[in-house]
Amino acid sequence: MHYQSTRGAAPLLGFRDVTLAGLASDGGLYVPQSWPSFSREQIAALAGLSYVETAVRVMLPFVGEDLSEDELRELCTRAYGRFAHAAVTPLVQLDQQQWLLELFHGPTLAFKDVALQLLGLLFERFLRGGNQHLTIVGATSGDTGSAAIDAVAGRIGVDIFMLHPKGRVSEVQRRQMTTVLAPNVHNIAIEGSFDDAQALVKAMFNDRDFAGRFQVTAVNSINWARLMAQVVYYFYAAVRLGAPDRPVAFSVPTGNFGDVFAGYVAAKMGLPVAKLVVATNVNDILHRALSTGDYSAGTVTPTDAPSMDIQVSSNFERLLFDLAGASVADQMRGFEANRAMQLSNAQRQGAAALFASDRIDAAEMNGAMRWAHAEAGQVLDPHSAIGLAAARRAGAPAEVPVVTLATAHAAKFADAVERATGVRPSVPSRVGDLYQRQERYDVLPATFEAITSYIAERATPKA
Repeated sequence: MHYQSTRGAAPLLGFRDVTLAGLASDGGLYVPQSWPSFSREQIAALAGLSYVETAVRVMLPFVGEDLSEDELRELCTRAYGRFAHAAVTPLVQLDQQQWLLELFHGPTLAFKDVALQLLGLLFERFLRGGNQHLTIVGATSGDTGSAAIDAVAGRIGVDIFMLHPKGRVSEVQRRQMTTVLAPNVHNIAIEGSFDDAQALVKAMFNDRDFAGRFQVTAVNSINWARLMAQVVYYFYAAVRLGAPDRPVAFSVPTGNFGDVFAGYVAAKMGLPVAKLVVATNVNDILHRALSTGDYSAGTVTPTDAPSMDIQVSSNFERLLFDLAGASVADQMRGFEANRAMQLSNAQRQGAAALFASDRIDAAEMNGAMRWAHAEAGQVLDPHSAIGLAAARRAGAPAEVPVVTLATAHAAKFADAVERATGVRPSVPSRVGDLYQRQERYDVLPATFEAITSYIAERATPKA
C-alpha cells in the first residue's frame, strides 16, 4: 500500500512514513493510491467479532508491510483495552429507526480517543530503535487536544504542542488538556479562533526552515493513520444492523470533515452505506458546499458546540481529490488565497451520490437534546444532538436504520446540556478529580512568529 498527496507533488510513501509525516511536503493530504475492496462475504464475516478483531481486518490492507497482522492486533488490544465499555463503540436504539453509536467511552470522553489511542502507539512503534524525535504540532477545537495529549503524554521521543482557541473550548475540554503536566506536553491558548490555530499548524508544516529543523508531525485528522482508525466503527455498527444484507445511513456532526470522510472510505471499501448526512451547526461551510457548491469561509460564530465552530474543513480536500480523480492543488491554492471557491460539476454530482447535508441552529440542537431525553432517556452533548436533529429529518426510507455518531460525553458540555434539558450530566468517575488538578498552559498571540519561537525554545531538533 502506497500513499499519494492530494496535490500531486510529494513523493509516494508507505504507511509508516505517512504516519510519521502527517501532512504531505507539498501541503496536501495523503490518501491511498487505491481503495481496498471488501466482498459481501468478507463483510458478513465481521458479524460477531470483537471490536479489536474488526479493527484488525478493516485496517490490515492499509498498513502494508509496515505491521504484521499480529503486531496490529497487539496495538489494537492495547489501545482499546483502555475503553470503559467492552463493546468499545456500543450502539443504542432510540426508536424504530434512529440509533446512536456511542464513541465516547475512551479515556477523554470523545470520539477522538478511538483513533488517537492507536496513533500514540503507532508513533511509539515506528520510533523504536531509532534516533528520530517527533515534534507533534496540533490545533484543536476541543477534543483532539485532550485525546492526543492523553495518547502521547510521557512517551519517549515525542513532544506535543497543542494550540486551542482561548475561551472557545468548554472547561472540561480545557482542563483535560491543561492538567496533564508531563514534561513533553505543551498547551498553547491562542488569541484567535480554531481556524487561526489550524492555519498556523499548516504554515509550520509548509515552512522549510521550521520543518527542516524539527521532525514535525500531526495528530489532527490530516494524519491518515488517525482517519484510517475511524473507518472501523462504521463497519462495526453497520454489520450489527444487518450489513451487508441491509444498507445503513449515518448522520455525522462534523466541522473538519474527518469523521464523515472515514464513512466515505468505508463505502469505497464496499460497506453498503445508504447515505452520509453531514450535520453542521451555523458555521455551515460544509452544508453550503454540498448543497450549492459554494465553499467559502466566513467568520466563525461561537456556539454551544465549539468543536464544530470551524469555517475551513481540512479533510474536505481529500473528498474533492477523490471525486476529481486528479490533483486539486490549483483549486486549493485558490481557496487559500481567496477563502472561497466553487466546486466543479463533477465534484458536486459525485458528492451527491452519497452525501446529504443539513444546518442545525441552536433551537433545533436544543430540541434534539430534549427529544432524546424525554423519548429515549438519553442525555446527549450538543454535537451529538446536532447529528440527531439532522438524522431525524433526513428522510431515510423506513427500512434503513439511521445511526447518529455520538461524538462526546454530555458531561464535557454540562452547562449547555443543563440549559436545554434541565439535567446536569456528571463527569464519569474514571476522569477523576479533574476540577481539583493544577492547570498549566501559555497564552500567545495567533502569529507565526510567536508560536514558532515558543516551540523552537522547547522542541528537540532533528538529529
